[in-house]
Amino acid sequence: MNVLVLGSGLVGRPMAIDLANDKSFNVSVADISKQNLDRIPSNLPIKKIEKDISNPDQLKSLLKEYDIVLNAVPGFMGYKTLKEIIKAKKNVVDIAFFSENPFELDELAKQNNVTAVVDCGVAPGMSNLLCGYVDKILDKTENILIYVGGLPLIREWPYEYKAGFSPIDVIQEYTRPARYIENRKLVIRPALSDPEYINFPEAGTLEAFNSDGLRTLADTLSAPNMKEKTLRYPGHIEKMLVFRESGFFSEKVIEVNGIKIKPIDFTSKLLFPMWELKEGDEEFTVMRVIIEGEKDKKKIRYTYNLLDRHNEETNVHSMARTTGYTATTVLRLLAEGMFDRKGICPPEYIGQKSECVDFVLNELKEKGVIYNKVIENIG
Repeated sequence: MNVLVLGSGLVGRPMAIDLANDKSFNVSVADISKQNLDRIPSNLPIKKIEKDISNPDQLKSLLKEYDIVLNAVPGFMGYKTLKEIIKAKKNVVDIAFFSENPFELDELAKQNNVTAVVDCGVAPGMSNLLCGYVDKILDKTENILIYVGGLPLIREWPYEYKAGFSPIDVIQEYTRPARYIENRKLVIRPALSDPEYINFPEAGTLEAFNSDGLRTLADTLSAPNMKEKTLRYPGHIEKMLVFRESGFFSEKVIEVNGIKIKPIDFTSKLLFPMWELKEGDEEFTVMRVIIEGEKDKKKIRYTYNLLDRHNEETNVHSMARTTGYTATTVLRLLAEGMFDRKGICPPEYIGQKSECVDFVLNELKEKGVIYNKVIENIG
């Protein structure tokens, strides 16, 4: 099967390598950056394509040769890219995490007989899949709470943070309003709001804040209370609030000495080198998914915990492992015909099929990405 990976960045590249180690796939990677493509090991059977995939005509001609696509472009170009893939009648797994509503493409995907799995990373992604799975088991789901973050092992002043994926998408976590469900009503709060401290046994105390990670769960599940929060080292929220409220993340053009610029472009130039996850930097991903509800008239709580670290043997960082390997595993689901629902399919739809959940969890466990489950009676 011919597979095309769009994007050869921090997550796209490890995904391509993972798929290339599977004899079932002929893998190609397309990226506008020759530097990104050159980082792919030359000893692997991966075709490298230097192309501007933001250009619809170039993308359209490229897609013709492939059976299935893995979309790993930055969020700002994700929606348009996904639309072109669907128009080309190609099944797709998407980790672009764009701000637009993916269900706007549902009818187009169905018309083109396409399975489009969106938001297929760690969170959103595995968090959705696990919520969909437990929601199917319970007679009634009442509360869903998700905590997730990717952090450097070594805390370096001033930010104590490294970006495990596109830095421009990280900034959107600080600016995009957070949606959550409270008492069955949609609530919209600013990103970085409602801070709280959470202790994780192997990661210590982290601070959590509202972010727009609930995504499709707000529309697909009927639990009366659902919320997702991002995790950082204590103190990070205040720094990002200062940037945001001072206008450094603004996209409104300003003039400085006769030169027109967007503040976010200036800020990005300063921040990204400091946030860059460099070769050999150790980092980890931590996630806790809590689902509470009722089964056989008993109150039940399911808790899934993840703690994943940079893999020294493969030199693949944790966010690429937890995000990327989720996507490549789901791509295998599609390739083997285990999941063939047509239309826009967020991971919670996959979670409704227990055999698919078992497949994903087992595949990830073989790669060392392990979700520990705890089931408790709570009343």
